[in-house]
Amino acid sequence: MAQTDKDFVSRLADAGEEALHKLTELPGGQRAVSAFNDLKARVDELGRKVRGVEQLEERVAKLEKEVAALKKAKQPARRSTTTRKPSS
Repeated sequence: MAQTDKDFVSRLADAGEEALHKLTELPGGQRAVSAFNDLKARVDELGRKVRGVEQLEERVAKLEKEVAALKKAKQPARRSTTTRKPSS
């Protein structure tokens, strides 16, 4: 079964390469292939940036929790409020 899958994948890859070769021979085909390659590069770059944003969001969430904990720890104990009578 593994050999059959490998043969199928090999044939599919060969057919894809042949199709790309034929595409480059068509008028404007080279430009189309170039545009596809540029698109792939841009999508890869965008994927890297998105992963970076997710990491930053996680760091910000962690920092927000730390700041909230520090604020709680720093708040002074509340004093009881009593009304004082003015001395005369």
